[in-house]
Amino acid sequence: MQDVKNVHKHHKHHTKHKALKIISAIIVTILVIAGGAFAVYYHNARSLFEASYVPSHGKKLRNSGSIIDNKQPISILLLGTDTGALGRDYKGRTDSMMVLTLNPAKQLTTITSIARDTRTNIAGYPEFSPAKINAAYAYGSAGAAMATVQNLIGNPIDFYVLINMGGLEKVIDQVGGVDVTSPLTFNFAGYSFNKGQTYHMDGNKALQFSRMRHEDPLGDYGRQNRQRLVIMALINELKKPSNLADTKLLGMFTKNVQTDLQFNQLEDLILNYRDASKHVTQDHLQGQGQMINGQSYEVVSNEEKNRVAAEIAKALQQ
Repeated sequence: MQDVKNVHKHHKHHTKHKALKIISAIIVTILVIAGGAFAVYYHNARSLFEASYVPSHGKKLRNSGSIIDNKQPISILLLGTDTGALGRDYKGRTDSMMVLTLNPAKQLTTITSIARDTRTNIAGYPEFSPAKINAAYAYGSAGAAMATVQNLIGNPIDFYVLINMGGLEKVIDQVGGVDVTSPLTFNFAGYSFNKGQTYHMDGNKALQFSRMRHEDPLGDYGRQNRQRLVIMALINELKKPSNLADTKLLGMFTKNVQTDLQFNQLEDLILNYRDASKHVTQDHLQGQGQMINGQSYEVVSNEEKNRVAAEIAKALQQ
């Protein structure tokens, strides 16, 4: 009887051991398949993103690469052109210019808009200076734009991201739209918006919402505010895991974006700077409209430049 029990016990142990081996094999197979899929996605993502990498060739005020390696606060110049929107395909000027700072230690992101008509000297182009700041990109591409903004705000610009507005429309459509609350009531390009009401906007609606300028009581400053609202709404969508893993979205994004951020640096930003988005503050460089030699400019006082410079410097402190 004892032998029968031992055989039965051995049989149960053998069966259990066999079952564990089968389960282990299934788990290993799943991990291999998942790992292979991730490897393919990672390879495709790297290849797609590297296509959008364009060095700025501008003089930076500090070693940007080491800033990210050490998880220190960074600044990024966001540039928007109308290339690709409304049938336009020329290089264009940067009608949207924003300084984005990311501070993971303070869990803080700041967005500071600069009016496109801001009168300033264009870095590297004294023969065309002073001019509207949106001409810096047209004269000397991203490097000139970065250097010009650095000189204006008295703080380093570590990287740039350039997106055309037509591309922004496509990206918003791909993420399924964005939710934005309108700060004022207005009609534009066939759309109606009411103050305080939140709208789920597709790409075209968001583009028109952020484009209107002349009917806004605040003029271009009101437009800048609406642009910031759309950008932040898009960033919130892009952070979702489903969108981070969307290779079609990544492909669309990289076709319409150029940047001097490299793929490994973008990885570090996603992993190490996520906390920076917990608190977001918005600001802008305020100028006064003036007609000079037949052109309309926004002239910024030294006091205002110093104020914005101090705010950005504080945002970049650890």
